[in-house]
Amino acid sequence: MKPLTRKLIHSAAACIFIAALAAPAFSQETKLSSKVYTWDELPVETSKNGERRQIAEGSTDHLKYLELHTTSVGAGLAFHAPHSHDDEELVIIKEGQVKVTVGDQSKVMGPGSIALIQAGEQHGMTNAGTTPATYYIMRYHDKEPHDAARGKANGGSLLISYNDTEAKPTGKGTRRDYFDRATSATENFEMHVTSLNKGEDSHAPHTHFVEEIIVIMKGNTQMHIDGQLIDAPQGSLVYLGSNVPHALKNLTNGSCEYFAFQWK
Repeated sequence: MKPLTRKLIHSAAACIFIAALAAPAFSQETKLSSKVYTWDELPVETSKNGERRQIAEGSTDHLKYLELHTTSVGAGLAFHAPHSHDDEELVIIKEGQVKVTVGDQSKVMGPGSIALIQAGEQHGMTNAGTTPATYYIMRYHDKEPHDAARGKANGGSLLISYNDTEAKPTGKGTRRDYFDRATSATENFEMHVTSLNKGEDSHAPHTHFVEEIIVIMKGNTQMHIDGQLIDAPQGSLVYLGSNVPHALKNLTNGSCEYFAFQWK
């Protein structure tokens, strides 16, 4: 074999090897299964401005694409510059104070606050506090093209502070409603926070057509998922597919608190 030919073959093999290393661990072709993702088990990627924990990426029963991760940034820092993309995005603040800017809206918000960002909107997040800030990010798009007019007609992007929501008694604890409406990427998206008293169950195991994600913000819980009992400690994120039997029990010596949001 001629030296030049051998060199070209070796170069091509090296490129293939590097590409394989750089390839994402997930793809849109991966169908997500109902699962508990615990905080301590999430892989961590570090950068000069903070950390990223990858949770999941793939397709779901109602979405062509869903990607979930967390971002942590130091005081006064932003993980990246303001940007826009074709996916709709939901941000949930886990800890710290975060300045969220979406279009011409801007608000400093703390734990339990959220931002719903319609597809194509310019947005950015900066740590506005003196301690590290962490937030969950959900990016997604439907199997149909985005409907920007539908999203705008139903209120557009939202910035909702936890302190601006009302805790309403439920008999087992409290419930805080955030929104229930169509968006640019969904026919309907509903989001609330539930607080359960010590030893309480959310409800008997049940099913529904809409998909659901639960984020454990406070306390330790146990999930019933399709007949299995799985611990979901504080910081966990739970994905529940369409028509999968599920329920949640508070294992904390006190109240627990979690986000629940559903879409179709």
